Amino acid sequence: MTARTYICIDLKSFYASVECVERGLDPMKAKLVVADPERGGGTICLAVSPTLKAMGVKNRCRVFEIPQNIEYIKAPPRMQLYIDYSARIYGIYLSFFAPEDIHVYSIDEAFIDVTNYLAMYKQTPKELSKTVMAEILRQTGVRATCGIGTNLYLAKIALDIVAKHAPDFIGELTEESYCETLWDHRPITDFWRIGAGIAARLEKHGVHTMRGITKANEDMLYREFGIDAELLIDHAWGRETATMADIKKYKSKSNSFSSGQVLMRDYSYDEARVIVKEMMDLLCLRLVKHGMVTNSVSLYVSYSHTLNLPAARGSTTLSHATNTPNLMLPAVTALYNRITDRYSPIRRINLCCNHVEPEGDIQLSLFEDLSQDEKDKDLQTAVLEIKERYGKNAILKGMNYDKAGTTIERNMQIGGHKSGV
Repeated sequence: MTARTYICIDLKSFYASVECVERGLDPMKAKLVVADPERGGGTICLAVSPTLKAMGVKNRCRVFEIPQNIEYIKAPPRMQLYIDYSARIYGIYLSFFAPEDIHVYSIDEAFIDVTNYLAMYKQTPKELSKTVMAEILRQTGVRATCGIGTNLYLAKIALDIVAKHAPDFIGELTEESYCETLWDHRPITDFWRIGAGIAARLEKHGVHTMRGITKANEDMLYREFGIDAELLIDHAWGRETATMADIKKYKSKSNSFSSGQVLMRDYSYDEARVIVKEMMDLLCLRLVKHGMVTNSVSLYVSYSHTLNLPAARGSTTLSHATNTPNLMLPAVTALYNRITDRYSPIRRINLCCNHVEPEGDIQLSLFEDLSQDEKDKDLQTAVLEIKERYGKNAILKGMNYDKAGTTIERNMQIGGHKSGV
């Protein structure tokens, strides 16, 4: 089996860097945060420039947490601009590598299998990484960091832990160097896929490092983490069996469509019902757009953070798989009425269509008249065509004009933030 070389490229403080470039500022020297000033001091900063990070301002902090003695620029988010920059940078990757060797992990991060390009470009992995990083900087003004590894996991760890301390922003790891240099690294949460919850469960058994995982009793790890223990053990040794080819051919066995909102204020029971109906209506349009149907919907309602109340959760099963709001809106409204506390203010709502499948795959029943579904689908298709041609707010429903509704505003956002367009 051919030894492989992967790189993982991250765009440094991406949103903040783009805002600096757009203002003619040096992203590595400017003091800038990306945050919506209309959301008040409690809003989360989407990005913090490297200079502010060096001054102790934490990434993803809230505006009020930034020391008042620090002068900085507050840039409103412009999500469409960041998407455009990301697309330009993906175009740079394509000028070096074939799309089948690139996996876009997020808007500012990508994995690339460079194994077959080293001989072609007559460069070492580090030299090729520098070439790509320099081209990104030249064309966009955005600085990148890079991790190089003999597998996908090591490339990610080289990026997350090693590159940030390297003067050239490049980190390199092999299985051997990983064990030699990072086995005793703390905190263990710096490692990919180990969050605070997993760290706490490991700590119960006296495990605080990757070396500790390799020395731990495997039966204990499997009892604690189930099948995930296998991945945990492999990663502790710096091993990863997945390849770029595996990523490209992977298809999820189960599909779902979901939508979530963190509300800008506490909503009453009646106000939040409007949000649930709006979200369900938009999910119906999404199902129609992709030619999918569902027979199950789940709802999650979280109450105000001032209350110590557990979130409400529940699911409902439809009479048949569908994507029509005439059936789905009453069903999810009834679910909301059944599981939600009428007297507690609501702050977060998540809605999920489960077991989503293509329309042609469903088994029709001889006892159900689906003619109304077809009429509703035709109407939904017409609505989609109008929205795609004239904009998302070109056609709306009465509930969207309710003072509690958020659809009109959210249609002008990307990912819950201002598009900047």
